[in-house]
Amino acid sequence: MRRNLFALPAAAVAAALLLAGCGGGSSGTGSTTTADPGPETGTITFTGTDNAETYQPVIKAFEAKNPGIKVTYTQIPFDQFNATMQQRLSAKDTGIDVYTVDEPRVSQLAAKGFLTDLSDLDGKVKTSFTKAAYETNHFRDKLWSLPMWNSTQYLFYNKAALAKAKVTPPTADPQQRWTWEQVEAAGRNSMQAGGTKYGLFMEQPEAYYQLQPLAESLGGGSGIEGDDALTPAVETDGWKKAMQWYGATFASGLSPRGIGGFQTGPVFSNGDVAFFVGGPWDLKIFGSSKIDWGVAPLPYFQGGKPVTPTGSWSLGINPASKQQGMARKFVEFATLDPAGNLATTSTTTIIPANLDAQKQYTPKMDAFSGTKTAGAAAITAYDSEHTAVSRPVSVGYIQFEEVMGKAFADIRNGTNSDQRLQQATQQLNEAWKSIK
Repeated sequence: MRRNLFALPAAAVAAALLLAGCGGGSSGTGSTTTADPGPETGTITFTGTDNAETYQPVIKAFEAKNPGIKVTYTQIPFDQFNATMQQRLSAKDTGIDVYTVDEPRVSQLAAKGFLTDLSDLDGKVKTSFTKAAYETNHFRDKLWSLPMWNSTQYLFYNKAALAKAKVTPPTADPQQRWTWEQVEAAGRNSMQAGGTKYGLFMEQPEAYYQLQPLAESLGGGSGIEGDDALTPAVETDGWKKAMQWYGATFASGLSPRGIGGFQTGPVFSNGDVAFFVGGPWDLKIFGSSKIDWGVAPLPYFQGGKPVTPTGSWSLGINPASKQQGMARKFVEFATLDPAGNLATTSTTTIIPANLDAQKQYTPKMDAFSGTKTAGAAAITAYDSEHTAVSRPVSVGYIQFEEVMGKAFADIRNGTNSDQRLQQATQQLNEAWKSIK
């Protein structure tokens, strides 16, 4: 997920992208496509977490293509988005027509009746997006939202620091990606050589989106299993090994404690860390950095498999909207129309979800920050097809992310990882009792 650009997870804006706990609402059947389409012209409202400037290009393009329809955008800061949307959607507020949906939360939003059924578009969506994007927007075999953006992660590295430590930088070739063990060793060399204060840091150090690949690389699974996707599975060998390693990076000083939120990026851009794990939004953000840097594929554990995160914001329609027809037109334009989907990324460096739009977009990534981003396009294309793993689809995902976020924070700050994962299992079982 990402931070607030993205808010983008979507995007966390780190993925930050948190549409948490949606209580109340209907029995879970959502709204069907037979709803009254409403007037053909007028003004619709679009609600999200990003700055208004982010969506002005797509709104302008849509209005030019659809005379008679105006789109008014309302921003709700991402740290207030959860509570605000829960209240308004539960109250069947007609003042929201279209809104941004963090993809792992589609299941719970649909179960609560907060999304309009878009299943008549299923065939077109299946051929317009990746398999992961297609599947994560479904719940109980129905389509509830349309993918707008995608994401991935890269390993950013400080060229000067590695040169001082006499370390050959990692290659941008996705099939020659480094292991975490190599990154750790090189990061320690950089610290010992006086090139950087830290060896490795992750932009979202307590976010499931960014840490999921650690456990998945070691065969630990997503952390959720069972036919109902409401059975905790965070005590597998893969999860235990991954979290033991993760906790040790902080205990040893390889990674810094006490830094989070919007302060993680500057640790890299100021030259304080040799390796930094971040998303496509950083390709431009770091462009003004005082250091020389490069980009490489996300690492994996030796003996494991390469796994990268994916997914971001989708667009959904409020079932209480009295303007379903116009809302549908806008959602389809911003996602299924390649030109419209590209317009949603005009002021950002987040990846468009539409495959045709991606083909036009990714070649430009290598020039986002001059030669520093060389290789980003190939990494993005390869990982999207070969290594991307979505966050789990579960009606209990919101509780899962909250519980695991707190567990990651504790492990980062020195709590025994095995014991903390055991506690997380107990907390998840308790949190999911009412859902089951």
